[in-house]
Amino acid sequence: MNTTNGSPFGTVKKTARIAGLLYFIYMVFHIFANVIGRSKIIVMGDATTTARNIMASAGQFRTGFLVDLAAGVLFLLAAWALYVLLKSVNKNLALLFLLLNLGGVAVWCVSDLFLLASQLLLSGADYLKVFQTDQLQALAMLSLYLYKYGSLGIAQFFFATWLFPLGYLVFKSGYLPRLLGIVLMVECFAWLLYPLQFFLFPSVFITTLSSAVGFIGEFSLTFWLLIMGAKDQKPALVEAD
Repeated sequence: MNTTNGSPFGTVKKTARIAGLLYFIYMVFHIFANVIGRSKIIVMGDATTTARNIMASAGQFRTGFLVDLAAGVLFLLAAWALYVLLKSVNKNLALLFLLLNLGGVAVWCVSDLFLLASQLLLSGADYLKVFQTDQLQALAMLSLYLYKYGSLGIAQFFFATWLFPLGYLVFKSGYLPRLLGIVLMVECFAWLLYPLQFFLFPSVFITTLSSAVGFIGEFSLTFWLLIMGAKDQKPALVEAD
Protein backbone atom coordinates (compact mmCIF):
# COMPACT_ATOMS: atom_id res chain seq x y z
CA MET A 1 0.00 0.00 0.00
CA ASN A 2 1.26 3.44 -0.91
CA THR A 3 1.87 6.08 1.74
CA THR A 4 1.97 9.81 1.19
CA ASN A 5 5.35 11.50 1.54
CA GLY A 6 5.82 12.33 5.22
CA SER A 7 2.13 11.77 5.99
CA PRO A 8 1.31 11.45 9.70
CA PHE A 9 -1.79 9.48 8.70
CA GLY A 10 -0.20 6.57 6.80
CA THR A 11 -1.86 5.48 3.57
CA VAL A 12 -3.28 7.72 0.86
CA LYS A 13 -6.76 6.31 1.45
CA LYS A 14 -6.63 7.03 5.19
CA THR A 15 -5.30 10.55 4.58
CA ALA A 16 -8.11 11.21 2.09
CA ARG A 17 -10.77 10.05 4.53
CA ILE A 18 -9.38 12.19 7.34
CA ALA A 19 -9.43 15.21 4.99
CA GLY A 20 -13.02 14.40 4.05
CA LEU A 21 -14.05 14.00 7.69
CA LEU A 22 -12.51 17.34 8.68
CA TYR A 23 -14.15 19.04 5.69
CA PHE A 24 -17.53 17.52 6.57
CA ILE A 25 -17.34 18.57 10.24
CA TYR A 26 -16.33 22.06 9.13
CA MET A 27 -19.43 22.32 6.91
CA VAL A 28 -21.69 21.14 9.75
CA PHE A 29 -20.21 23.73 12.13
CA HIS A 30 -20.42 26.50 9.52
CA ILE A 31 -24.07 25.78 8.74
CA PHE A 32 -24.89 25.54 12.46
CA ALA A 33 -23.22 28.91 13.17
CA ASN A 34 -25.22 30.61 10.41
CA VAL A 35 -28.59 29.00 11.11
CA ILE A 36 -28.47 29.05 14.92
CA GLY A 37 -26.20 31.99 15.61
CA ARG A 38 -27.16 34.62 13.04
CA SER A 39 -29.89 33.99 10.48
CA LYS A 40 -32.81 34.65 12.86
CA ILE A 41 -31.06 37.27 14.94
CA ILE A 42 -29.41 39.70 12.53
CA VAL A 43 -31.69 41.82 10.34
CA MET A 44 -29.31 43.82 8.17
CA GLY A 45 -30.41 47.45 7.88
CA ASP A 46 -32.73 47.30 10.89
CA ALA A 47 -30.59 48.39 13.83
CA THR A 48 -33.40 48.47 16.40
CA THR A 49 -34.76 44.99 15.67
CA THR A 50 -31.28 43.50 15.47
CA ALA A 51 -30.27 45.09 18.78
CA ARG A 52 -33.41 43.71 20.43
CA ASN A 53 -32.72 40.24 19.01
CA ILE A 54 -29.07 40.21 20.09
CA MET A 55 -29.94 41.26 23.64
CA ALA A 56 -32.78 38.73 23.86
CA SER A 57 -30.62 35.89 22.50
CA ALA A 58 -27.22 36.80 23.94
CA GLY A 59 -26.25 33.20 24.74
CA GLN A 60 -27.32 31.95 21.33
CA PHE A 61 -25.44 34.77 19.61
CA ARG A 62 -22.21 34.01 21.50
CA THR A 63 -22.60 30.31 20.81
CA GLY A 64 -22.84 31.08 17.10
CA PHE A 65 -19.69 33.21 17.40
CA LEU A 66 -17.72 30.40 19.08
CA VAL A 67 -18.97 27.77 16.63
CA ASP A 68 -17.99 30.05 13.75
CA LEU A 69 -14.44 30.31 15.11
CA ALA A 70 -14.31 26.53 15.49
CA ALA A 71 -15.48 26.17 11.88
CA GLY A 72 -12.59 28.36 10.77
CA VAL A 73 -10.09 26.14 12.58
CA LEU A 74 -11.67 23.02 11.09
CA PHE A 75 -11.51 24.49 7.58
CA LEU A 76 -7.80 25.19 8.01
CA LEU A 77 -7.23 21.65 9.34
CA ALA A 78 -9.10 20.23 6.34
CA ALA A 79 -6.85 22.25 4.03
CA TRP A 80 -3.79 20.95 5.88
CA ALA A 81 -4.97 17.36 5.46
CA LEU A 82 -5.48 18.02 1.72
CA TYR A 83 -1.96 19.46 1.62
CA VAL A 84 -0.62 16.23 3.15
CA LEU A 85 -2.62 14.24 0.62
CA LEU A 86 -1.54 16.19 -2.46
CA LYS A 87 1.93 17.53 -1.72
CA SER A 88 3.53 14.52 -3.46
CA VAL A 89 1.99 15.73 -6.73
CA ASN A 90 3.48 19.22 -6.48
CA LYS A 91 4.58 20.54 -3.09
CA ASN A 92 4.73 24.19 -4.18
CA LEU A 93 1.15 24.24 -5.46
CA ALA A 94 -0.04 22.34 -2.40
CA LEU A 95 1.62 24.94 -0.19
CA LEU A 96 0.00 27.68 -2.29
CA PHE A 97 -3.55 26.44 -1.73
CA LEU A 98 -2.81 25.93 1.98
CA LEU A 99 -1.57 29.53 2.32
CA LEU A 100 -4.57 30.90 0.40
CA ASN A 101 -6.88 28.98 2.72
CA LEU A 102 -4.97 30.34 5.73
CA GLY A 103 -5.37 33.89 4.40
CA GLY A 104 -9.13 33.42 4.07
CA VAL A 105 -9.46 31.90 7.53
CA ALA A 106 -7.43 34.78 9.03
CA VAL A 107 -9.76 37.39 7.47
CA TRP A 108 -12.76 35.31 8.56
CA CYS A 109 -11.60 35.19 12.21
CA VAL A 110 -10.78 38.91 12.28
CA SER A 111 -14.24 39.60 10.85
CA ASP A 112 -15.76 37.56 13.67
CA LEU A 113 -14.40 40.15 16.10
CA PHE A 114 -16.97 42.57 14.69
CA LEU A 115 -19.72 40.11 15.62
CA LEU A 116 -18.47 40.21 19.19
CA ALA A 117 -18.13 44.00 19.02
CA SER A 118 -21.79 44.37 18.06
CA GLN A 119 -22.85 42.57 21.23
CA LEU A 120 -20.39 44.48 23.40
CA LEU A 121 -21.83 47.76 22.13
CA LEU A 122 -25.28 46.64 23.27
CA SER A 123 -24.15 45.21 26.61
CA GLY A 124 -25.09 48.28 28.68
CA ALA A 125 -21.61 48.56 30.20
CA ASP A 126 -20.88 51.74 32.17
CA TYR A 127 -18.21 52.97 29.76
CA LEU A 128 -20.83 53.08 26.99
CA LYS A 129 -23.25 55.38 28.82
CA VAL A 130 -21.78 58.42 27.08
CA PHE A 131 -23.61 57.22 23.95
CA GLN A 132 -27.32 57.39 23.27
CA THR A 133 -29.22 54.14 22.72
CA ASP A 134 -29.81 54.83 19.05
CA GLN A 135 -26.11 55.64 18.59
CA LEU A 136 -25.08 52.32 20.14
CA GLN A 137 -27.55 50.47 17.94
CA ALA A 138 -26.16 52.22 14.86
CA LEU A 139 -22.58 51.34 15.86
CA ALA A 140 -23.62 47.74 16.44
CA MET A 141 -25.14 47.61 12.96
CA LEU A 142 -21.95 49.14 11.52
CA SER A 143 -19.97 46.35 13.21
CA LEU A 144 -22.24 43.76 11.62
CA TYR A 145 -21.76 45.32 8.19
CA LEU A 146 -17.98 45.22 8.71
CA TYR A 147 -18.33 41.54 9.63
CA LYS A 148 -20.33 40.95 6.47
CA TYR A 149 -17.86 42.77 4.23
CA GLY A 150 -14.96 40.86 5.76
CA SER A 151 -16.38 37.33 5.85
CA LEU A 152 -18.55 37.44 2.73
CA GLY A 153 -16.43 39.82 0.69
CA ILE A 154 -12.71 39.89 1.40
CA ALA A 155 -12.33 36.35 2.71
CA GLN A 156 -14.11 34.96 -0.34
CA PHE A 157 -11.29 36.12 -2.61
CA PHE A 158 -8.99 33.72 -0.75
CA PHE A 159 -11.58 30.95 -0.50
CA ALA A 160 -12.24 31.18 -4.24
CA THR A 161 -8.64 31.25 -5.41
CA TRP A 162 -7.46 28.34 -3.23
CA LEU A 163 -9.77 26.06 -5.22
CA PHE A 164 -7.82 26.38 -8.48
CA PRO A 165 -4.49 24.91 -7.32
CA LEU A 166 -6.45 22.39 -5.25
CA GLY A 167 -8.47 21.33 -8.29
CA TYR A 168 -5.37 21.17 -10.47
CA LEU A 169 -3.62 18.84 -8.03
CA VAL A 170 -6.72 16.67 -7.71
CA PHE A 171 -6.82 16.48 -11.52
CA LYS A 172 -3.12 15.52 -11.73
CA SER A 173 -2.98 13.23 -8.71
CA GLY A 174 -4.00 9.94 -10.30
CA TYR A 175 -5.68 8.79 -7.08
CA LEU A 176 -8.71 11.08 -7.19
CA PRO A 177 -11.24 11.51 -10.04
CA ARG A 178 -10.01 13.92 -12.71
CA LEU A 179 -13.57 15.21 -13.14
CA LEU A 180 -13.54 16.30 -9.50
CA GLY A 181 -10.45 18.40 -10.19
CA ILE A 182 -12.12 20.06 -13.19
CA VAL A 183 -15.20 20.90 -11.13
CA LEU A 184 -13.06 22.47 -8.41
CA MET A 185 -11.18 24.64 -10.92
CA VAL A 186 -14.47 25.81 -12.45
CA GLU A 187 -15.77 26.45 -8.93
CA CYS A 188 -12.86 28.85 -8.36
CA PHE A 189 -14.15 31.20 -11.05
CA ALA A 190 -17.78 30.76 -9.98
CA TRP A 191 -16.97 31.75 -6.39
CA LEU A 192 -14.94 34.74 -7.59
CA LEU A 193 -18.20 36.14 -8.93
CA TYR A 194 -19.44 36.46 -5.35
CA PRO A 195 -16.97 39.07 -3.99
CA LEU A 196 -16.87 40.85 -7.36
CA GLN A 197 -20.64 41.18 -7.34
CA PHE A 198 -20.60 42.01 -3.62
CA PHE A 199 -18.29 45.01 -4.02
CA LEU A 200 -18.86 46.18 -7.61
CA PHE A 201 -22.49 45.33 -8.40
CA PRO A 202 -24.32 45.01 -5.07
CA SER A 203 -27.72 45.48 -6.71
CA VAL A 204 -27.19 42.63 -9.20
CA PHE A 205 -28.06 39.19 -7.89
CA ILE A 206 -25.68 36.66 -9.46
CA THR A 207 -24.64 34.64 -6.40
CA THR A 208 -26.98 31.74 -7.18
CA LEU A 209 -24.46 30.44 -9.72
CA SER A 210 -21.65 30.59 -7.14
CA SER A 211 -23.72 28.75 -4.56
CA ALA A 212 -24.84 26.05 -7.01
CA VAL A 213 -21.36 25.32 -8.35
CA GLY A 214 -19.92 25.55 -4.83
CA PHE A 215 -22.44 23.02 -3.56
CA ILE A 216 -21.60 20.60 -6.35
CA GLY A 217 -17.82 21.01 -6.12
CA GLU A 218 -17.08 21.08 -2.42
CA PHE A 219 -19.80 18.63 -1.38
CA SER A 220 -18.64 16.22 -4.08
CA LEU A 221 -15.03 16.51 -2.89
CA THR A 222 -16.02 16.08 0.75
CA PHE A 223 -18.18 13.01 0.29
CA TRP A 224 -15.82 11.38 -2.21
CA LEU A 225 -12.95 11.72 0.25
CA LEU A 226 -15.08 10.62 3.19
CA ILE A 227 -16.73 7.61 1.53
CA MET A 228 -14.43 6.52 -1.28
CA GLY A 229 -11.09 7.82 -0.01
CA ALA A 230 -8.35 7.63 -2.65
CA LYS A 231 -6.64 4.91 -4.65
CA ASP A 232 -3.62 3.42 -2.90
CA GLN A 233 -1.28 3.88 -5.82
CA LYS A 234 1.50 6.19 -6.89
CA PRO A 235 0.44 9.44 -8.57
CA ALA A 236 0.16 9.23 -12.34
CA LEU A 237 2.44 12.26 -12.67
CA VAL A 238 4.82 13.63 -10.09
CA GLU A 239 6.03 17.12 -10.85
CA ALA A 240 9.23 18.66 -9.60
CA ASP A 241 9.04 21.08 -6.67
